[in-house]
Amino acid sequence: MPKRIAVIDIGSNSARLVIYQRTSRYGFHLICQQKSRVRIGEGAYERGGELQPAGIRRAFGALQSFSHTIREYKVRKVHCVATSALRDAPNRSEFVSLVRRKLGIDIKVISGEKEAFFGAIAAANLLPVRDGVTIDIGGGSADMALLRDGRVLQTISLNLGTVRIKELFTDRGASIEDAKCYIRDRLQPIPESFRQSRAVAIGGTARALSRAVIMKNDYPFDKIHAFTYRIEEEKPFFKKIIHAPMEKLRELGIKKGRADTIREGALIFLEILRHLGAETVITSGVGVREGVFLNDLLRNDRHRFPPGINPSIRSIKDRFDFLALPEGNRRRVGARLYELFEARFGVAYRKCFLQALDLCNIGKMLTIYKEHQHAFYIASQELNYGFSHEEMVLIAFLLRSKGDTLYYKPLYKKYKSLLPSKKALKWLCFIYTLTLILYENSSEATIECEWDDAEGLTIRSDRPLYLAHEAIDAMEKPDRFAIRLIDGCESVGNTVDPDEK
Repeated sequence: MPKRIAVIDIGSNSARLVIYQRTSRYGFHLICQQKSRVRIGEGAYERGGELQPAGIRRAFGALQSFSHTIREYKVRKVHCVATSALRDAPNRSEFVSLVRRKLGIDIKVISGEKEAFFGAIAAANLLPVRDGVTIDIGGGSADMALLRDGRVLQTISLNLGTVRIKELFTDRGASIEDAKCYIRDRLQPIPESFRQSRAVAIGGTARALSRAVIMKNDYPFDKIHAFTYRIEEEKPFFKKIIHAPMEKLRELGIKKGRADTIREGALIFLEILRHLGAETVITSGVGVREGVFLNDLLRNDRHRFPPGINPSIRSIKDRFDFLALPEGNRRRVGARLYELFEARFGVAYRKCFLQALDLCNIGKMLTIYKEHQHAFYIASQELNYGFSHEEMVLIAFLLRSKGDTLYYKPLYKKYKSLLPSKKALKWLCFIYTLTLILYENSSEATIECEWDDAEGLTIRSDRPLYLAHEAIDAMEKPDRFAIRLIDGCESVGNTVDPDEK
């Protein structure tokens, strides 16, 4: 598979280009993203689906610009898919032929079920979900898929989209109740198996609504992907958006580019959630484009990353862990320390703790000065796929840890609602920092750790750890206990309790 892959997605509202850079077999990251509000479906739904000249001109202009970008980035492989507006258009073949002849881009018009499938495999691989129903509300259709144990079991596509409802109802002065009856009638074909407590919200409408919820609630983590909320708590807010006049939408956190169709989108979304009996929504920052890319990348893996492979971890290490230092006993020592102290904070954070250890060197990519701050920023921005917000913040927070203080208080104050208890966090930061001290002093040493209620923590190494003694002695600890460090045959010494310094 080429190093750079482009995906173009032509929807009823927007045309988008994304370019992915592969860093290894399963590592990749986004290096370019462009969007144009082509509104190719504008005026089509009230004219039998026929694409109108203005929409065709806008779409062609956007694709022409995308073609230039693709050449600039030296992309070797391009996937171009078109969804509802072209799917419904009697004159789509003329547009497809024009683009192929003039720009050399082959457009694949996909079915609504295929659109739902692409969105679902993106969600299943890049969100921390295994079960639920994906909902992607576009301009012309609402595409849904049933996920169970990480697999796509069923898909369905409904002729319910924001532009379609706007042209058929809002633009004609029809009431919200009339639109609601129309929507409910078209939800009847949804299979009973789609009734699920968790909904996975895909697409621009869902992201715009989630962004508004984040702003309303002063949510501390500025990230849409994996943002989760309870429907019952936000339903009154969504109804407020549905009934708001256009000029008031900005005050509700809706950006100008979404204002013209967000009320219709919110109405469709609420009605689908009601029909499914869903209780929670997890927002997806990925969708059809990522699904098209993953369909190619994972074609020999049954559309799933192999067990133990996380694409964000892989990509971050590929790009930022340039030192390529030996892994040595870092994970083994860290796992042992976690085991010794887990009664103080529980087993729930073990995976995040070990993943933080895997990423411990990424801050050095920029400079060793303030490497902890660099690591926090890199992780909080790039650690996207397969993690909840709580997991993202915890891993980034551990990377920010330093030996002289257990945790960085300003960050704890900001992200408190997403982090473990202060007691658990102190212990996690302590064993994370202690593991790194031992690893950095001798990555290949055989190190054994034991706990005794009377003696405290004893660490034995078959290699000298002279500098480790000084670093451990300077550490802040979460409780009163001694640490005895023995390297080879010689006892190097004991640290003192911080209260005795």
